Amino acid sequence: MEEIVQKLKTIVKELFDVNIEPEVTVAPAEAKADFSSNIAMQVAIAISTQKRLRPREIACDIAKKMGEYDVEVAGPGFLNFTLSTEYYSQKMRELGADFAKNISCSEYSGKTVICEFSDPNPFKVLHVGHLYTSIVGDSIARLFEYAGAKVIRANFGGDVGLHVGKTMWALLKSGMKDFTIEDIAAKYVEGTRAYEDDEVAKAEIVEINKKVYEIAEKGLHDSELAEIYWKGRELSYKYFEDFYARIGVKFDKYYPESTVAGRGLAEVRKGLEAGVYEASDGAVVYRGDTKLGLHTRVFINKEGLPTYEAKDVGLIYTKWDDYHFDKSVVITGNDIIDYMKIVLGSVREMNPELPERTTHLTHGQVKLPGSVKMSSRKGNFLKAVDVLDMVSEGLKKNYDSDDFTVALGATKYAFLKYKMGGDIIFDPEESVKMTGNSGPYLLYSCVRAKKILSRTNFMALADIYDMDENEKALAKKLIQYKIILRSSVTNMAPNKLCGYLYDLAQEFSRFYEKCPVVGSERVGVRYAILDVYLKTMLHGLNILGIEVPEEM
Repeated sequence: MEEIVQKLKTIVKELFDVNIEPEVTVAPAEAKADFSSNIAMQVAIAISTQKRLRPREIACDIAKKMGEYDVEVAGPGFLNFTLSTEYYSQKMRELGADFAKNISCSEYSGKTVICEFSDPNPFKVLHVGHLYTSIVGDSIARLFEYAGAKVIRANFGGDVGLHVGKTMWALLKSGMKDFTIEDIAAKYVEGTRAYEDDEVAKAEIVEINKKVYEIAEKGLHDSELAEIYWKGRELSYKYFEDFYARIGVKFDKYYPESTVAGRGLAEVRKGLEAGVYEASDGAVVYRGDTKLGLHTRVFINKEGLPTYEAKDVGLIYTKWDDYHFDKSVVITGNDIIDYMKIVLGSVREMNPELPERTTHLTHGQVKLPGSVKMSSRKGNFLKAVDVLDMVSEGLKKNYDSDDFTVALGATKYAFLKYKMGGDIIFDPEESVKMTGNSGPYLLYSCVRAKKILSRTNFMALADIYDMDENEKALAKKLIQYKIILRSSVTNMAPNKLCGYLYDLAQEFSRFYEKCPVVGSERVGVRYAILDVYLKTMLHGLNILGIEVPEEM
């Protein structure tokens, strides 16, 4: 594709004296070609003020100059490119000999990317949204690593704040000393209801909230409140670590809110002096309504405590101090899109470089079929562990398998195959099916390919250049992998990679039916193609964070 793009640029400059970045894509199946370009339409528009030429005329002139390429002019002026069998054979050799080198990408080489995702709050349990962002965030981090970046996986959580005050109030009222993470979740719901329904309880929770800030800031251990706080925080982080280990996600840096709150207060107060923020009825606010067309938000409340907004300001500056990142990716639910615009907008007035280097990716809710909106505040939410248990139970029920590797792969793929942005309907039954666009389908194709290769002693591609159509079809799909990977990196879109791997597995299925390897007189070329297929699938699934089992 890159070679075709460069060739087209040169020809267009020579024939029409215009500089255009040609659009070249993988050709649709009905074109019966490898690549397609609408460059003739691009040129027709670019020269329309000087000369009127039909796109088909332009396409014919360009095709004559393409030399060694097999080019067909189709329809109103599309150029379809078909590569030779020799080309495919050579690419299979190159990929088989050094797969990593031939799919490499250096787009982010030498750059530091910090990916912040998951972001659970201590004193709460992990819900399905945390599972989703953990899986998607890790895959996006892996895409950046593939592209050469030094990636820092960061996790930001509220170890101080009103939610902690609510939970602490309920724990104190209960008199519990030996509590679990499940007790913490229940007490958060209890404290939230009291805060909303009881003015006396609300005042008590506000007072506890102030004391928690002091406990965290000064590291106090001299009271019953402090004892409960530190125990609850330690229990929460241990719970998080155990869960992340279970799903194969690691974090390089944890940022508890208490560690960035002070920096946030300092930066907001500087901004107050500079006129970025305003004093309002004892609080400090940012006028997002007049400055951004959004709404006004409080950054320091009347008690002098930093709000979530100020803590996020502190986090941005702290991440910059720690890593001087080239790019910062923050993944959250789409319910805080405007919130983040206001936070970043306020920072932009003080230090425009930091928001310019920051990308905020958002997603919708994860729902079960027919489910209503869920809320941890109301206690009717779907826990992350519940999702994994449902998938494991589905695998056991349908296939009598208790392989957690497959269950986890099924869960990850079920989330990653969707484009980020909207809500996701997660169907546990669909996720474990061995047919269709599912994780188990892809995993089984890998296991099947492994078995074929293990039964074949052939170790190198023979000098066979006359690939039949079924061999060429799989080889054609395989050489598109590098293109798809780069697109996935550029768009931070694991779903693009999922779509490709599913199409590739389907192509392998057709190859498997029509092209026997073991005992075939064409064992050399078929072994080589199959070897590249397995390398591609293993690499792609690894970027999705999915492990392939030995047996299924």
